[in-house]
Amino acid sequence: MKDEIHPDYQNCKVHCGCGNTFLTRSTKAEIHVEICGACHPFYTGKQKFVDTAGRIQRFQEKFKWTGDAAQRKAADKGPKKKVAAPAPSAEQ
Repeated sequence: MKDEIHPDYQNCKVHCGCGNTFLTRSTKAEIHVEICGACHPFYTGKQKFVDTAGRIQRFQEKFKWTGDAAQRKAADKGPKKKVAAPAPSAEQ
């Protein structure tokens, strides 16, 4: 194996957008992340929307999203028709 070809593996301080910091090891001295284990929805059980540059709002404006599309679709269809059950056979 060749010597001196691998970068230095050192202690690293990770900074999260929520304010949490922790130590790990990496080839970099510091790492900045947006979401960590302390604020990630999978680990906290809380839903959090990470909306960069208003993407959700732009989507809602573009497609006129009001949130009640399912209710309007159900109202347009009208009441469901009842389907008669098949007649029992006379086998003994």
